[in-house]
Amino acid sequence: MPNLEVIYENNDFIVVNKRAGLISEKSRYENLTVENQVLDHLSNNKRKPYIGIIHRLDRVTSGVLVMAKKKGILVEFNKLFSNRKVQKTYLAIVKNKPPKNRGTLVNFLVKNNLEKRADIVASKSKDTQNCMLSYQVINQNDLGYLLEIKPKTGRFHQIRAQLAHIGLPIIGDEKYGSDQEYLPLSICLHAWKITYQTTGSQEYKTFEAPLPKNDFWSFKSL
Repeated sequence: MPNLEVIYENNDFIVVNKRAGLISEKSRYENLTVENQVLDHLSNNKRKPYIGIIHRLDRVTSGVLVMAKKKGILVEFNKLFSNRKVQKTYLAIVKNKPPKNRGTLVNFLVKNNLEKRADIVASKSKDTQNCMLSYQVINQNDLGYLLEIKPKTGRFHQIRAQLAHIGLPIIGDEKYGSDQEYLPLSICLHAWKITYQTTGSQEYKTFEAPLPKNDFWSFKSL
């Protein structure tokens, strides 16, 4: 089993850097998932550890992932997400130059279950969901432009679909129109940071996942 990269751990929850290619939670169809890795890790110190799935990342996405070690902590984090007290920050690399160095994208999204993708459509209907994100170009190298992205909504594939809609498919994301090869079962999308306001206080905590180690993610500064 590949090594689990632990970013932070206490008695209540564990934060890991998910590698691309794995799905987040256990499945009868997958021999290896992040949840399996965490279970194996926790089993070293506890016979029957509890794991609560707080949020998920797509198989092709790497980055910060938080899992609860107690049911009560899972409930607390679910409330934080429901009350929009959690901010995720992603990094994406696109080959094409963005039309502006920063912007906000607001679209109507339809989940296409047949093709397992999200489609951006022109007008609102009973099947659409509103989706919004902000982005800014923060760096570039010979392979592409590095975008910092902050979703304001949490829709299925929304970052991938919204960027592709303005001509910026994420490198490696063939499903959304990228013509540039990347690593198998991976795209250049990384869940970089997660920030949340702790319950009952004004304190904020941030956890950050180190970037993938390959040439695409080689930038002079970040």
